[in-house]
Amino acid sequence: MKLRPFFIAPLLALAMLGAHAADKLRIGVVPGAYADSVAVAAREAKAQGINVEVVEFTDWTTPNVAVDSGDLDINYFQHQPFLDNAIQKNGYKLASAGTGILANVGLYSLKHKTVAEVPQGGKVGIANDPVNQGRGLLLLQKVGLIKLKPGVGFLGTINDIVENPKKLSFVEVEGPQLVRITPDVDIAQGYPHFIVAAKAFDPSSGLAYSGIEDARFAIQFVVKANRTQDPVIQKFIRIYQNSEAVKADTLRAFSNDKRLYTLAWTKQ
Repeated sequence: MKLRPFFIAPLLALAMLGAHAADKLRIGVVPGAYADSVAVAAREAKAQGINVEVVEFTDWTTPNVAVDSGDLDINYFQHQPFLDNAIQKNGYKLASAGTGILANVGLYSLKHKTVAEVPQGGKVGIANDPVNQGRGLLLLQKVGLIKLKPGVGFLGTINDIVENPKKLSFVEVEGPQLVRITPDVDIAQGYPHFIVAAKAFDPSSGLAYSGIEDARFAIQFVVKANRTQDPVIQKFIRIYQNSEAVKADTLRAFSNDKRLYTLAWTKQ
């Protein structure tokens, strides 16, 4: 059966509309290295037929809600342990579609030059979510300020501290806000990319760092669980991972210090 010309034009228009819609992505980020690198990749993606809208958030809760509800296609701010915990707590149908930057975590002080100088009764700034708090506590244990229950790992909380010889008190805030409270405490867990973004102090001045080779804390491209192989999403992730401009901007965002991050996908 032959289609008459007046049927063909509407069908072509619908096909073109569908293709255009498929090549749009909304990506949620938090300010700093992750947002900047995604913005760089978005410019390259546009040249390859994908229109990317980058949406910034200032918290670590809303981006998962937005992807789960379909308001975002991707979010790019969290590592796998954080995602696993969010899924367990909230029942999200989310999964990782690809791996991004592995950021180091440090202990920072604007009052003391060494960990040993932290005084009795000193204040410690630490992330308030279970996974990142656990990561900070492991670092505090590593430098000898506290001791945790055996085997708690990176899911430990301040309730798992069994030895606190300096009787430290803890100020719990969301991870992105730790840089803001660092001047007000004796020592704080810190993320170099947030420190750079805030232009607060030297991110290479940490008193101690976590192991940057720990790939489980690499940031993930998180999508609905049924969209991990979506061709447009996978195309964008390939653009991001293969972009020399993204690599250059990431180095800038981490204060030109390669000790502070790893391009985790290159280590897989």
